[in-house]
Amino acid sequence: MFFLETAISLFIGAFLLTYLTIPKIIGVVEHKRLMDDPDHRSSHSSRTPTLGGVAFFYVLVLALFVIRDRDLFDEAMYIIPALTILFIIGLKDDLVVISPGAKLLAQVFAIIFILINPSFTIHSLNGFLNINEIPYYLYLIIAGFMMLTIINSYNLIDGIDGLASVVGIVIMVIYTTIFYMTGEYFFALISITMNASLMAFLGFNLSSDKKIFMGDTGSLMVGLIISILTLKFLALRPTSYTELPFLLENAPLIAISILIVPLFDTARVFTIRIANKKGPFSPDRNHTHHVLIDYWGLSHKQASFIIGCFNLLFVMLFIVLGSTAKNMGMVIMLVSVVIVLGYIFFKYNYNFATLKQKILIKRKVDRIKSKVEESNLSKRKKDRQKPEDKEENIEE
Repeated sequence: MFFLETAISLFIGAFLLTYLTIPKIIGVVEHKRLMDDPDHRSSHSSRTPTLGGVAFFYVLVLALFVIRDRDLFDEAMYIIPALTILFIIGLKDDLVVISPGAKLLAQVFAIIFILINPSFTIHSLNGFLNINEIPYYLYLIIAGFMMLTIINSYNLIDGIDGLASVVGIVIMVIYTTIFYMTGEYFFALISITMNASLMAFLGFNLSSDKKIFMGDTGSLMVGLIISILTLKFLALRPTSYTELPFLLENAPLIAISILIVPLFDTARVFTIRIANKKGPFSPDRNHTHHVLIDYWGLSHKQASFIIGCFNLLFVMLFIVLGSTAKNMGMVIMLVSVVIVLGYIFFKYNYNFATLKQKILIKRKVDRIKSKVEESNLSKRKKDRQKPEDKEENIEE
């Protein structure tokens, strides 16, 4: 009962704080002219306010203060400095672009605060691929790499209106359910808080007159929260999994399925960039959401909704399979899906110049087809009029 009351209060409070703060942020950003200027890669055509993630920061800090008594290992005191580091580095990157190396270094420092807390230590993979106990140093390497991957993967999908928010909402709903079922109420409340902020932000992100982007300020912090929740999920005690609808050994695969959208998109984009002899962090329009918009003609809302639905259905499928299937069968299933998706989207393995050329050619072909159809239609009309003219001449 206490959890339900706290959860409702946190959700309403976080939603209202975010919803009421974002218009103020938009006003300040417009007044100081800190808008995001569109370039050749942008999916928007007008200058748009950024820094929407500023609202996430103080809402999360306030929520952690309120629920600090619910944590067992003082996790809130470790999460706050990690959030602060990424908030500062994200804010600086939104205002003055910084190098990927400096951003990565800041992420490493933020992650250290999380890894040294004993609550997040992964002691065993519980038989996944026949791996059980793992040494502490190996945990640090695996967990650190995993958190860096999740943070940057989520940061990279923030490319069109609504996508980062929709994917984040799906992930938070799943983690809220998992941590509620396992009795980890502190992390369930964090998920609820983040979910409320993302829902409030989504309305502005999709708005036509009060649009704002979360920017790196927001995407880095949301990515950090997702990585923390994922790490905690994998560090759960074996007894906690008795309440979950899947086998203990399948937990790593369930985590991958939850994060399938950012992980798949990042792997695909990095592969294409390296194949084109570019740096993995070099910007382009090769992301999955760009393909859906540029080549398949979907709107931002449609692409975000489709990707979000795919994420949710993919997780549900793996939870159902994970309740009975052994992890080797799950691995084969996951690899098969990735190969199929890779084949579908790797057909669009092009750099921006090639993409633009294909789009222009497609538009020219469509215009030619429409002109031909109009010409044929006008000829048919003329042919119909000729017999009528002949009849009039005969009568005369």
